[in-house]
Amino acid sequence: MTENLHIEGETLPLEGIRVLELGSFVAAPFAARLFGDFGAEVIKIEKPEGGDELRDWRKTRGATSMLFRTVARNKKSVTLDLRSDTGREAVKKIAAQCDVVIENFRPGTLEKWGLGPDVLTELNPELIMVRISGYGQTGPYKNRAGFGSSAESFAGLRYITGEPDRPAGRAAASLGDTVAGLYGVIGALMLMLQKARSGRSGSSQVVDVALYEGVFSLLESLVPDYDAYGMVRQRTGGALPGVVPTGSYPTGDGLEVVIGGNSNSVFRRLMAAVGRADLAADESLLTTEARAAREAELNGAIADWTSSMPLKEVLELLDAAGVPAGPVYDAPSIATDEHYLARDMIQAHEVVVEDEPELIRFPGVVPKIPGHQGRVQWVGPELGQHTAEVLHDLAGLSPEQIADLTPQAVR
Repeated sequence: MTENLHIEGETLPLEGIRVLELGSFVAAPFAARLFGDFGAEVIKIEKPEGGDELRDWRKTRGATSMLFRTVARNKKSVTLDLRSDTGREAVKKIAAQCDVVIENFRPGTLEKWGLGPDVLTELNPELIMVRISGYGQTGPYKNRAGFGSSAESFAGLRYITGEPDRPAGRAAASLGDTVAGLYGVIGALMLMLQKARSGRSGSSQVVDVALYEGVFSLLESLVPDYDAYGMVRQRTGGALPGVVPTGSYPTGDGLEVVIGGNSNSVFRRLMAAVGRADLAADESLLTTEARAAREAELNGAIADWTSSMPLKEVLELLDAAGVPAGPVYDAPSIATDEHYLARDMIQAHEVVVEDEPELIRFPGVVPKIPGHQGRVQWVGPELGQHTAEVLHDLAGLSPEQIADLTPQAVR
């Protein structure tokens, strides 16, 4: 564990753990980021020419995107060509000294390169491998290419997302990838916990995460509702079918507020807050089915009230009434909100975007663990920034060997 990841007065929960990331884009890198946030030493292998393509995503100026700077924080960038014998041998030496390997190649790719679980666990019997792919390591579709977008579609999420009279919509973030990354971390930590409790590793040290399965697991009773009720859920815009009242409502200053008033007690408080004591006292509305049947009436009453005043006043009155509500925030609103700032969820770091360092605000660490807080030690590094260090310390290569293997590593 490197000294610069130690926080004075705190013990980082994953201090002493070393993770090797053989991934690109979002899923595996997101999983590895979570390890790095809590003190693990994360070594990210990137191809020498261009590195992780995420470096170019959503970039409007400078050489490296803010998305990469975010997802690759707390990592060491090492450039190696996994298609070369020398690159693969170096990776084996590094993996032999790691606790976890995380990868998101198509199934069979690591095996083709001689880096599959059988090879790496022979070198390091305690190694845990997290394998993230579109459709998993088994099954008839395992060899299909899979990105988060196709996984969200295959899992059923895209079918129920968007307006009913328009094509399938999507969330403007890589949910399929990040959810898979979360499951990958959970799986790895389960195996680590098993070993810590029993003193020995389990019969399998491989975590197999399919992108579509992570998304499908979030869709609650999608299939059970079909079997039990013949219900095929459709796109319903910003509303959840049968969950009333909930949704987005206009305010008097042209903004929006999202209100969740779909439990019996909250529904009554909400109706009282909007000046509809008659609806609050209506015993017939104390079932989800009855409220769903009168959805238009209830939403209309709420919208009439929210439209009569500015967003700030709406939120204050709903908060006083104990009704869950929130503003529909954009990036500038989030970056300056006092609650985000109080919980350290907005953190400024110096980044060279073009020529000179600039203060850029990045998201903080989740979850909060008092006394063991995760930290953003540095944002995503430059391509190959740590190659010489890692190849010398972990692969045992001399400066001359490093220069022959990857010339750009000698800085």
